[in-house]
Amino acid sequence: MEDTRDTETAVPLTSVAEPQEVMTTEASGRLVTVRGTWAPGDDLVVTGRLSGDDGSGTRGEPGDWVIRHLVTEGGASLAVAVGYGDVGAGIPTLPTGEAELTGRYVPSESPQVSDFEAGERTAIAVAELINLWAEVDTVYSGYLVLDEAPAGLSTIAAPPPEQPTELNLLNLFYAIEWVIFGGFAIYLWWRLVKDEQEKEQARLAGDDDPDGPESAPSRAARPSEPAQTAALD
Repeated sequence: MEDTRDTETAVPLTSVAEPQEVMTTEASGRLVTVRGTWAPGDDLVVTGRLSGDDGSGTRGEPGDWVIRHLVTEGGASLAVAVGYGDVGAGIPTLPTGEAELTGRYVPSESPQVSDFEAGERTAIAVAELINLWAEVDTVYSGYLVLDEAPAGLSTIAAPPPEQPTELNLLNLFYAIEWVIFGGFAIYLWWRLVKDEQEKEQARLAGDDDPDGPESAPSRAARPSEPAQTAALD
C-alpha cells in the first residue's frame, strides 16, 4: 500500500507520539519539533555507524554517531542522534541547557548482544539507553535524528520513508488465484445443477412413455403366442 502521509511537514512530537507508547505508523519517519533541556553527562557515542542515505542510494560514510538525552517540557526522555563525526573522534563541545529541535522521529533499534561482548555500542536502543542515563521518568520509544547537526559534527542523512508505488506481484498473484478458484466453484455448481436437471427430464420422459421399460417383457412374449397355439392344435 502506498504511504500517502505527509511526513515532510514538521509537527509537534506530542501530536503524533506519547511517552511509554509503542511507535505508531503515523509517527514513524515524520519530521517533528520538540522542546526540552539537555540532560548533562548523558552524552554517548555509538560506533560502527554510517552517515546515512542522502538520497543517492548509498548508505554513507563510516563514522561515529553522538547520542544525547533530551528531557522534554513534559518531563519525558527522548534520545537524539545529533550528528556524526570521524571514527574515534569522540564528543565535541556541544550546546547545553534548553533546546528547540527539529528532526525525523524514527523507531528504536534492538540491542546487540555483540556490543556487550566487545565492550562497545553500535545500536541506538532506547531500552539500553534508559539504563545508561542518570535519571529517567517516562521515555519515548523512538529517537530523533536532528535535521541539522551542531558545530563539530556532520548532519546524519535521514531521508523520508519510502513510498512504494510498484505493483505488489505477490498480492496480484493471490487476487488472480482467488478469481480462478471462484470461477471453478461456480462452474462445479452449474455442472451439478445441469446434471440434476438432465436426470429429472429423463425420468419424466420415461413416465410419459406407455411403451416404457415396464412393457418390454410383454412385447418380447408376443412372438411366441402363435407357436403356443399351434401346439394346442
